[in-house]
Formats: sequence, C-alpha cells, structure tokens
Amino acid sequence: MSKLNGKVAIVSGSGRGIGREIALKLASEGAAVVVNDLDAEPANAVVKEIQAAGGRAVACTGSVTDADFGQRFVHTALQEFGGLDIIINNAGYTWDNVIQKMSDEQWSTIMDVHVTAPFRILRAAADHFRETAKADAAAGQEIFRKVVNISSVSGVMGNAGQANYSAAKAAINGLTRALAKEWGRYKVNVNSVAFGLIKTRLTEAVAGDSATIDIAGREIKVGVNAQLMKNVEAMIPVGRGGTPTEAAGAVYLMCIPESNYISGQVLVVGGGRP
Repeated sequence: MSKLNGKVAIVSGSGRGIGREIALKLASEGAAVVVNDLDAEPANAVVKEIQAAGGRAVACTGSVTDADFGQRFVHTALQEFGGLDIIINNAGYTWDNVIQKMSDEQWSTIMDVHVTAPFRILRAAADHFRETAKADAAAGQEIFRKVVNISSVSGVMGNAGQANYSAAKAAINGLTRALAKEWGRYKVNVNSVAFGLIKTRLTEAVAGDSATIDIAGREIKVGVNAQLMKNVEAMIPVGRGGTPTEAAGAVYLMCIPESNYISGQVLVVGGGRP
C-alpha cells in the first residue's frame, strides 16, 4: 500500500516548480491534494495531472497573502475530502536588494508571503487538529499529522542581498519550532525543509537581467547570472543544484509514518553544502 493512503494534504504554491512536484509526489503515494496557485490555469493543470494518474485533487486558487486565504484553504480540504492531515507551506518568491536600497514594500511583501501567510494557514487548521487528536485519543488511537514549512539555507546562514528573504525564512524556522512544542500533544509533527540551490524558474541561469515574473501586478526579477550559477554549483559537494523532484522527495520524508518521532527540526537539503 502507498504510505499516504487516506490522507488529505494542502500544498500552497503548487501550480509550478517545487510545489507542483510536492503535490504530485504526495498524490502518487495516495494522498488527496488541494492544489493552490495564484492563477487558475497552472493549478487546474496539476489537478488534471493528478486525476489522470488516478489520484484525487481539487484547486484552491488565489494569493496566500489574502486575509481570508488560510480559512478558505483549510475549509476546501475539509469540505471536499472530509479531513486534513498534511500542510505544506511552500508558496513564495524572492525580491532581492541590498538593505540600503530595499523599500518597506519589499520587506513587508516578502514577510507577508513567507511568514504571515503560513501563520494564518496554520492558525486556521488549529481547531481541526485539536479536535481530531481528542477523537483519536478517545478511540485509543495515536495518529500523527504533518506540517512541513518550506525554508531556505538563506534562513539558516543568511545571504547577501536577501535581508528580507533571510529574515523571513529564519522566522518560519522559529514558527516551526514553536508549533512543534504547542502541537506535540496533538500528535502533529512540525518541521522545516531548508533548500539550497534547487533549479526552478526562480533560480535558472540567465544571460542578462531580463527574466521577470508577475506577482500581483509587480514585475519581479528572477534568475541567476549564468557565471554566478556555475560558481555556486562548483561549491556544492555533489557538484550540481538539486531538481524539484529531489526537493519534493525531502518534503515527502517528513510526511510519512517513518518521521513520526521527528519534530521541531530544520532539514537542510543542499547537496552537502550547509
């Protein structure tokens, strides 16, 4: 049997990149998945891909930074699939600058998407986790549920030009450790996975500075200078950046029964580079 049969997962930012691979991996192991993206088209495409493979999935589109999103995300899982067992806080992006050039908007926007949004999602799930834990205990069962917050090595070691992103990812690690202590009695494992270089559209090598993505009407520069990318990969012990599929595998490890006694941890996934 698949390890996640009967489980229900919500994965923010799962229409593309690492989030998409996480959603596909969890679904392939039996979980029903609520897929999220800013835009309906990529979210629905992932839903169709999961369904075509025999899995169960629905979309919950919209920005994770909307004040009501957390409640809506959790409600979708409860309404459509009758439960919630796994929360993956993955949605996010970078908006880099050195601190003397960083605007208040850059700071607050990155903090909102990487810290406030996960906080609201987790707060929205609190009553469900508490109630199901009580019901499990009354039935003489010990059933673990999982939270995986996506962090970064920038939040562990810091990174020049990313004061906002580094601070946000350090904060999500702090939230992870706090909730591991609050929710341990409810049999909820709360962990972070901190990625190093994972090759996605946000980090792919570019020849110039023209690569951008549109986030809520803002044109955000993405990509890494091609020579800088080579230099970074040369410092990774395994000799290359990771793939979204490999990133999803690390998240999956924190969702399966074998990780039931692991909580409050930050797992660095960087090919051997801290």
